[in-house]
Amino acid sequence: MIKEAVSAVNTGKKKKIVEGVQYKLLSLLCFVLIIGFWCVASYGHLVQEVFLPSPTAVISKLFAMAADGSLLAHCKASTARVMIGWIWSVIVALPMGMLMANSKRFSAFVQPIIEFARYLPVVALVPLTLLYLGIEESQKYTIIFLGTFFQLVLMVVDTVSNVDVNMINAAKTLGAKRFQIYKEVIFPAALPGLIDDFRLTIGWAWTYLVVAEMVAASNGLGFMILRSQRYLATDTIFAGLIMIGLIGLVTDWIFRIINRIAAPWQERLGDSK
Repeated sequence: MIKEAVSAVNTGKKKKIVEGVQYKLLSLLCFVLIIGFWCVASYGHLVQEVFLPSPTAVISKLFAMAADGSLLAHCKASTARVMIGWIWSVIVALPMGMLMANSKRFSAFVQPIIEFARYLPVVALVPLTLLYLGIEESQKYTIIFLGTFFQLVLMVVDTVSNVDVNMINAAKTLGAKRFQIYKEVIFPAALPGLIDDFRLTIGWAWTYLVVAEMVAASNGLGFMILRSQRYLATDTIFAGLIMIGLIGLVTDWIFRIINRIAAPWQERLGDSK
């Protein structure tokens, strides 16, 4: 009986390893197919080089920018803007969303204006942020903040609202105070979903990077892309897009690891197959 149980555990582990390898191979295959189509279209002269530079041209541009130090400088500037603006958003949205999920009065007071503001296009707010904040870095942080905050706070509300109410009632029965309920029950129970919310919104923060750097910026990947547009330097544009995508993939990978460490008990639908 014990041998059968051990054999079943080992079989399950082997199955997970095989599934993990298959997942990685399929993910790699997608990138290979995209690069293959790119090579065929560019090297086969199916698309003019001014519209679609070859992989060789883009890689050469990346190496050239890495050699002169400009690539690292642009990446540092953009990453700092995204992270600072997004962290501001998290600091404000997390407690506000948790309070909205547990207080009908506070939610009734705040949610209508948040619902209204989240439909406002961030691009339209650029002139106002320039008027109020000037061309300093705080203006760029604010654009990232506005692009993520209103969505994040509603995502936090939805995540926290899905916490099992029986757990909260049990804590109240045991005499837990309001702050203890937030700290010991609601936050740990909602943590896996909150990390997913953070992972999604930091992706949105990167999409607003070009908007944040479109005016009065002198560095950054968004600035590099917009400046290259004027001179039809599509190889530089592709280089900037690739760097944004790579940094985004690394960020997403970090959040997945954090989720596994912080909430190892969470089982997803895909993990059970």
